[in-house]
Amino acid sequence: DTAKVIDALLKVETPFGCTWHRYNDDGYGEHEDGAPFDGTGIGRGWPLLTGERAHFELAAGRIENAERLLTAMESFANEGGLISEQVWDSPDIPERGLHFGRPSGSAMPLVWAHAEYLKLRRSLRDGQLFDRPPQTVQRYLVKKTISPRVVWRFNHKIRSMPVGKILRIETMAPTVIHWSSDNWNTVQEATTHDVGLGIHIADLTTEALSEGKQVKFTFYWPDAAHWEGKDFVVPVVSLRSDVPAHADWTATDEE
Repeated sequence: DTAKVIDALLKVETPFGCTWHRYNDDGYGEHEDGAPFDGTGIGRGWPLLTGERAHFELAAGRIENAERLLTAMESFANEGGLISEQVWDSPDIPERGLHFGRPSGSAMPLVWAHAEYLKLRRSLRDGQLFDRPPQTVQRYLVKKTISPRVVWRFNHKIRSMPVGKILRIETMAPTVIHWSSDNWNTVQEATTHDVGLGIHIADLTTEALSEGKQVKFTFYWPDAAHWEGKDFVVPVVSLRSDVPAHADWTATDEE
């Protein structure tokens, strides 16, 4: 699903094959009229992203797609076989030397792009991604390791949490979390600590709570010496049988 969105926003079909922008509204590239980048501009297609997508296709078992993208990378190169940082992805502007699907005025060669090309050639020969870290495969694909925590933030208020999870609260300032699992009949406190990145966290001991319980909490902000003034609630639910154990339980609740 993510790839579909990426293609809708960033993919460009050229006469030599597909290329992708780095991200929407990228300002690093020539201007619309082909004038050189001068601190502003429009991001163009990056051949190395064609290679990255080819690796994605190979991992998904779509070898023909990966081979087609390999050919596109080769076609983006200049006469000497050098792959550029970006290719021009708009109609030709011959007077500026810009042609649709050909190297733009960006860096050439881009060693990163050549490295991606060499990795892709090796992976296609092996029939698998040769440089995929085996430790990651073992942890997440073989052992299917999942986090013991779910995370709540002010910009990511989860709707619920599954049984057996620790509720981690992340804030952008020091705070004391007042919380309860029995509708405020008893109250516990958790003081956040700075992880060194300007993020303050505290883990609530919620892993033993049964289905149907609710974690209610509010905040006291010591730096400003005031209470948040409202309660937040995260219900504890069972892990549904139709959802894999590694499914994302962090859907947000907009306010």
